[in-house]
Amino acid sequence: MEKFISIEEAVSKIKSGMTIMIGGFLGNGSACRILEALAKTDVKDLTIIGNDTAYPDKAVGLLITNKQVKRAIVSHIGTNPNTIQQFNDKELEVEFVPQGTLAERIRCGGAGLGGVLTQTGIGTAIEEGKQKVTVDGKEYLLEKPIRADLALLGATKADKFGNLWYKGTSQNFNPTCAMAADLVIAEVEEVVENNEIPLESFHTQGIFVDFMVKH
Repeated sequence: MEKFISIEEAVSKIKSGMTIMIGGFLGNGSACRILEALAKTDVKDLTIIGNDTAYPDKAVGLLITNKQVKRAIVSHIGTNPNTIQQFNDKELEVEFVPQGTLAERIRCGGAGLGGVLTQTGIGTAIEEGKQKVTVDGKEYLLEKPIRADLALLGATKADKFGNLWYKGTSQNFNPTCAMAADLVIAEVEEVVENNEIPLESFHTQGIFVDFMVKH
């Protein structure tokens, strides 16, 4: 199957009401061009899952600014004043998840696990409504897995099979998100021939990538 598609084709696969995982950390490692194109559409009522909501004029932050998001499952929103304003005005629902817990919940979704036990959040608002489990006399929160309809990744390099390599910290949540969505689209900066990326350097294996967009 031909994995390379245009930005327009990629955006056409995103529908109103979908749940989307977005790789990246403040836009670093995000599929920025796809997100820019999505921000120009009428797609709305999205649920987004990712580390943050970036900045008002960058990456996922553009969707917030345009009020295309109804719910965000993130670790923090402090760099995007539009997210804060919409949250305070009750226009946007935000589920705050500690960063490590968020990564583990996504990993569980990709691995088919029933959840992860963690002590992070006990005694805080994070524990509200969650099941507690005692193991060897210690109390833990059961954090349930999360999955998405679609994941958008931002990769530095890809071969034609769809194997991805991320430079430095742009790797962040991307490999984990790739395993926890029904459809995965990667925006890549550089395309190389198969076997040019050493096998041990695959950060995301091509079997997880459905489509790619050349940056």
